[in-house]
Amino acid sequence: MPDIINFPVKDASSMNAYVAIPKGNGPFPAIMVFQEAFGVNHHIRSVADRIANEGYIAIAPELFHRTAPPGFEVGYGDFASVMPHFQALTTENLINDAQATYDWLLTQANVKQDKIGCIGFCMGGRVSFIANCVLKLAASVSFYGGSMHTIAEMAATLHAPQLLFWGGKDQHIKPEHVQTVVDAIRKNGKEFINVEISYADHGFFCDERPSYNPQAAREAWGMTIEFLKNKLAQ
Repeated sequence: MPDIINFPVKDASSMNAYVAIPKGNGPFPAIMVFQEAFGVNHHIRSVADRIANEGYIAIAPELFHRTAPPGFEVGYGDFASVMPHFQALTTENLINDAQATYDWLLTQANVKQDKIGCIGFCMGGRVSFIANCVLKLAASVSFYGGSMHTIAEMAATLHAPQLLFWGGKDQHIKPEHVQTVVDAIRKNGKEFINVEISYADHGFFCDERPSYNPQAAREAWGMTIEFLKNKLAQ
């Protein structure tokens, strides 16, 4: 059953999160779901629900909690409403938010503490990479994470295998940016899978965006589920 919870963050703020729990008896593996820039909206909640249906506890924290009201979400394309909150984020804030979400999961009796992973989309794809660099995760998935090349040096501390998805038609993330990320992960000897879907654009996984590509979304989701199953469900 889905629920909205609230828990403290290191900088003395507090954060709401959407939680979806599988049917049946736990304990369950868990996955943190990191939002796009448009909030923990219907799409992100639906991803959490889909993950819960696969047998994982899913939690989607509201990363704009310092500057936006609880439940903040805006329509795709409303960049004017998003930018003040997006620009206020710092890597330190995102680390604190990921840590707080992870810590909350560790307090839950129905969570397998050594089987926690994460997944993120767009802005959240970057957060998923950051979380994997600072937390003892078992798996991490990043869909078209923006500006990841600017923090590529963090790859030295990746804890878990990293699955990366990119759209070949993405005009926001340049091929050389992708290469910087991949090279950094490889240089540090970390486990990863790098997937470019040549016929997909930025945001191809989201069925509420104009760039949605049903075929690419199905293919990426199938790989994601197998990846998570291999790392978290064993």
